[in-house]
Amino acid sequence: MQVTERYSRAVAISSPFLTALCDSVDRFGIYIVTSSQARSGFIYDAIVIGAGHNGLTAAAYLARAGLSTIVLERREIVGGCCVTEEIAPGCRVSTTSYIASMLRPEVISELQLGSHGLRMIPCDPAIQVPFPDGHVVPWWVDPERARQEFSKISAKDAARFVQVDNQLKKLARYLQPFFMEPPPEVDTSTLKGWTDLFRVGKRFRGISSAEISELVSFLTGSLGEFLDHNYESEKMKTLFLANNVYGKHGGPYQPGTAIGLLFHLLSSGEHELQGFYGHVMGGMGSITQALAAAGKKLGVEIRTSAAVARIEVREGRARSVVLEDGTEIRGRMVLSNADPKRTFLGLLESKQLPEDFLFSVRGIKMQGPCAKVNMVLAEEPRFTGTSPQATALERTFYTLVPSLEFAERCYDIAKFGEIPEQLWVDCVVSSNADDSLAPPGKHILTCFVQYVPYHLREGNWDEKRDLLGDRVVKKIAEYAPNVPGAIMARQVLTPLDLERTYGLTEGNIFHGDLRLEQLFFMRPVPGWSQYRTPVDGLYLCGAGAHPGGGVTGAPGRNAAHQVLRDLKKGRFRGAAA
Repeated sequence: MQVTERYSRAVAISSPFLTALCDSVDRFGIYIVTSSQARSGFIYDAIVIGAGHNGLTAAAYLARAGLSTIVLERREIVGGCCVTEEIAPGCRVSTTSYIASMLRPEVISELQLGSHGLRMIPCDPAIQVPFPDGHVVPWWVDPERARQEFSKISAKDAARFVQVDNQLKKLARYLQPFFMEPPPEVDTSTLKGWTDLFRVGKRFRGISSAEISELVSFLTGSLGEFLDHNYESEKMKTLFLANNVYGKHGGPYQPGTAIGLLFHLLSSGEHELQGFYGHVMGGMGSITQALAAAGKKLGVEIRTSAAVARIEVREGRARSVVLEDGTEIRGRMVLSNADPKRTFLGLLESKQLPEDFLFSVRGIKMQGPCAKVNMVLAEEPRFTGTSPQATALERTFYTLVPSLEFAERCYDIAKFGEIPEQLWVDCVVSSNADDSLAPPGKHILTCFVQYVPYHLREGNWDEKRDLLGDRVVKKIAEYAPNVPGAIMARQVLTPLDLERTYGLTEGNIFHGDLRLEQLFFMRPVPGWSQYRTPVDGLYLCGAGAHPGGGVTGAPGRNAAHQVLRDLKKGRFRGAAA
């Protein structure tokens, strides 16, 4: 018998006074609904709030197991921050997320996303960094080719690069399994807590004391100090910036930033692009379109323009959600793809949650440090440089930051609420990899801006939006002088826009900073890292849950599997055995 047959039998009744019996599901596993509700179809095994990539992933896995599942999305399109949108006639851009390679191979294969149109384009070199002296350094995916390139900077650093690369991959193998399962329960007062700790210990069997020291250093130390210790060339150090403090609220010398060296390796799984960049044909929205298609094929219902106003809780359990238009949708369980603060402080009444839990949620560090600027150009950007490969690297990502010191200064300015005059910008001409994104003769330039404040010291973002856009263009013009005169359309997304349009509290693209005290068994808060919440039947399935941000699909997949395990174990009162 399918799970949906076992867990969501619905019986229509017409007597109004019997409506209260809807809650009898706990006793018999049977939903009793009014006839009007039955006609409207507002009864589901699972309600997923938010059609971002994790919400769609969770929904697809639940439907795959036989649960009747609905996804509710407040915008008119699915995708959350993983979308492709038109910003000028015929010109489409990955408006927010713009880097592929971290999507878990398990999600791709298990949901058969390739059969739903997903096509990834490797980006090799992964990035290239143009320096003020005209030297352009590409970072090739193949470690040996990268070593040869880096030897032109420093033979000593190139040799050290090989050692560090092997070191990182070895440490990543110890941690990799934890990314696709719930974190351990760190509670020695329970048998499960001891069992989980024993399981963790087995995973680290064979690790040496030196490797433990290295792992602790990566988890707690600063990226800048690690690079200063391992490399002598400032150019070599700068190459490591793009991949490793991306989206983090902290300069490269802030403790905890070295974890970025491991996070990309851990998030992306073991494949040829592990930790590197790539494109998606049709833009990043093709990922969520494929997930939506996979879900629909499995029976998922998706509603857009369906903003959830609140989660209804009765007798300590999530019973339904109420949309902004007043529509109530009932379900056996609710999974929220919104970030933890939006979920617990916005969709629930405070009286429904323990005070110590609310205190922890309020303390989650969220402040987003980044923005996006997308442009349509009348001609291709011509990046200057002395690299003989420069004209052959049109598909790659450019990191426009000259040094660690420059990055640290940018952060110092931004953390006090000011927009740096000189910005750190990463950019890519995405239409060079995929000419379907723009008509012939036009080009898409998408730019990620690191270190801009959510909270401005003076003025507001509606007043300062154009100033930010102008400074981004000025920065790019230092490397591609023809860009300012080629701009046909420009979209500027400030941290506030990321919050307003895409639902990212304080513009944080990871649903909470990726720092040690907010990762693993401490994400979103200590004691609640296994996707469950203090409200029975309510789960987190977004980037605010383990293992964190990036377009991985891991939180959604993990949360769905946790729900299915809980159903199997009868955690829901009255669940069929």
